[in-house]
Amino acid sequence: MYILLNGEFKQKNEVSIDVEDRGYQFGDGVYEVIRVYNGSYFAMKEHMERFIRSAKEIKIVIQHSAEELTGMLNELIQKNQVHDGAVYMQITRGVTGRKHLFPGKDVTPQIVAYPIPCSKPVKEQEKGIKLYLMEDIRWLRCDIKSLNLLGNVLAKQEAYENAAYEALLHRGEYITEGSSSNFYGVKNGTIYTHPANHLILNGVTRMKVADLCRKNGLTLAEERLKVDDLKTLDEAFITSTTSEVIPVTEIDSMKVGEGVPGPVARELQRLFEEMIINEEKVIG
Repeated sequence: MYILLNGEFKQKNEVSIDVEDRGYQFGDGVYEVIRVYNGSYFAMKEHMERFIRSAKEIKIVIQHSAEELTGMLNELIQKNQVHDGAVYMQITRGVTGRKHLFPGKDVTPQIVAYPIPCSKPVKEQEKGIKLYLMEDIRWLRCDIKSLNLLGNVLAKQEAYENAAYEALLHRGEYITEGSSSNFYGVKNGTIYTHPANHLILNGVTRMKVADLCRKNGLTLAEERLKVDDLKTLDEAFITSTTSEVIPVTEIDSMKVGEGVPGPVARELQRLFEEMIINEEKVIG
């Protein structure tokens, strides 16, 4: 496997990370996971824009332009012969002695990227999934795709231990999102999802789904759902880079709608698949 480290391609066994990297010690960095379909990146522009924004929000200066980073990532999947999968990319503030204050300008941010396995969750997309409802304990800047994921990890693990595919988080009476996904509830033909503010990550798949709704006559309302609203939903679904669109059929022990994938989720699955194919044609 080839790893991209600070602009250079190295074999995995040649790569080492300094113990004083601030990403390792403080989670002082941001990341992206970018899907690859048929040898091409999906939604690269949106991922790169979010990566640059997240870095800027925590005051990390990226040494490369978006075009330079995109070129290196393209070379990375070519070298690794990635056909279907994903690429993980992160940047940290750099290597320096451990203290909370930012280091001086002589410390260079560290960028690493490498391919990771990823495949369609076909079974879950077809049959639907169960969510486990729990309090959102994360920090208040969830719009930044930060390396600080302990709250997300704990939520995902608790969901797993309760036989659920994903956690569904809420702050008080209001639903926010999943531990690694965006959540949508459907009522009387309207799709509701939390506004893209500091309490959720504006997922790239979320952006794409919003675009599909606008172009195909589906009503999407960026309005907060309450926990009590879950009882009266007609259907629900989640989205993420690795999950794409997955119907939700159960939350805790409560059925969502009829307890089977609903027509809105099915339509968005179809439209999303078409979008992937069309983007491949444009790139090709």
